[in-house]
Amino acid sequence: MKKKKFLRAFVSTLLVGSMALTGCGKKDDDKKEDKTTAAPTTEATQGGNDGTTEGSTDNGGAGYDECTITFDWWGGDSRHEATQAAVDAFMKKYPGIKVEVNFGAWSDWETAKAAEYISGNNPDVQQTNFDWIGKYDADGTTYLDLNTVSDVLDLSQYSDEVLAKTVDSKGGIAGIPVSLTGRTFYWNKATFEKAGLATPTTLDELVSAGAVFKDKLGEDYYPLVIGEYDRMILMTYYLQAKTGEPIINENGNLTVTQDQIKEGLEWIKSLEDAHVIPTMAYILGEGADSMDKSQRFINGQYAGIFEWDSSPKKYISALGDNGSDLVVGNVFPELKSYTKVSLMFSISANSKHPREAAMLLNFMLNDPEGIEIMKTERGIPESKIAYDTLSAAGALDAVSAEAHEQVMNSEPLYWNPLFDDSSLKGGSAAYTTVFQQYSYGMDAGGSKYKVDDAAKELYNAMTAVAPAK
Repeated sequence: MKKKKFLRAFVSTLLVGSMALTGCGKKDDDKKEDKTTAAPTTEATQGGNDGTTEGSTDNGGAGYDECTITFDWWGGDSRHEATQAAVDAFMKKYPGIKVEVNFGAWSDWETAKAAEYISGNNPDVQQTNFDWIGKYDADGTTYLDLNTVSDVLDLSQYSDEVLAKTVDSKGGIAGIPVSLTGRTFYWNKATFEKAGLATPTTLDELVSAGAVFKDKLGEDYYPLVIGEYDRMILMTYYLQAKTGEPIINENGNLTVTQDQIKEGLEWIKSLEDAHVIPTMAYILGEGADSMDKSQRFINGQYAGIFEWDSSPKKYISALGDNGSDLVVGNVFPELKSYTKVSLMFSISANSKHPREAAMLLNFMLNDPEGIEIMKTERGIPESKIAYDTLSAAGALDAVSAEAHEQVMNSEPLYWNPLFDDSSLKGGSAAYTTVFQQYSYGMDAGGSKYKVDDAAKELYNAMTAVAPAK
């Protein structure tokens, strides 16, 4: 993992460095005097930069700079393929704009990006997390206010309510919300059928499946697999169902006590004890970079995941010919969900080509050509034209749409981005260390680590970010 981390940081540095060496010149779109409303067609000539864009209107009628812009994102293989295809189509439509890309899995991704923010070398266009506004753009100088490029990026496709979620401390729009998301369950129905069970619809059904899996399928089969961050979210759903309020409220206060956190931790441990979920030692022992890369998941030994409604495509893709075995489950009635901005696209405030960066975003999010390529790789789109285009084409991913419906039907609560503060979420942050140590039963020094230790550490870490109510 460390090698990948350093490689990503190195590649990102190379990409940024290349910008300084790239010459830029003005390019005007050749436009036909056609007053009809038919969709423009694109015909690029050989030679790339010398081509013209026949019949196109480049969002405002002005030309664009011949230049190189950088763009990075994280995700699974299916997201990488779709995004790369959209970038290629964009470069064909706008010859003279070269897009250099960098992408990878989520593991260690934010660590590499944080270093870029410190140095001011973040890419022109970047896939960003909702909480990064508070982390890296607290003073409103890291991300470009997208209002300044609204002649190119069509913000009217998004509701004011959604755009208000991504406003920074200066009142600017720090990122375009691609979709809203929450978590639900996905089940490998073939494995459940092999165990003689229907996929679970209640917490009790899930818990009882643990013993059945162990007895009928063996020690290496589990109804559900959840990592450290997944455990924190599932525990949050469990506690929110008991309290009836967000774990961190809109005022930024933690709404649960240390004793309630202890109760939640004990509940998670009970899932391990009942053979519902594997221990962290067992999960990490495989060495998979992400769960869609896990052979145990691919082979059906992990029969359930607890994931975002925007994420099923990469798991379906990982299952190959057995992709149809993965079905959407409901948010159990014993749990209380939340929704958040799943992810955003942002433009660097330091970009020398903000207009061209905005053109790329508009192509991917609001241009029918880009929309049809991107589909629902980042969830059910919030862009009105994207939703309508995909719906009319029958291209809304059925699994993502069903998962999104399940989340929205669960009457989700408010989500505060403090929940994902870097001191809480990350490779060496509180959620990871607490859930790892509690599952192992010992701390990094080899001393016993009990539920009281875990509850105290997690409570202290959370109240350091979100003071108790």
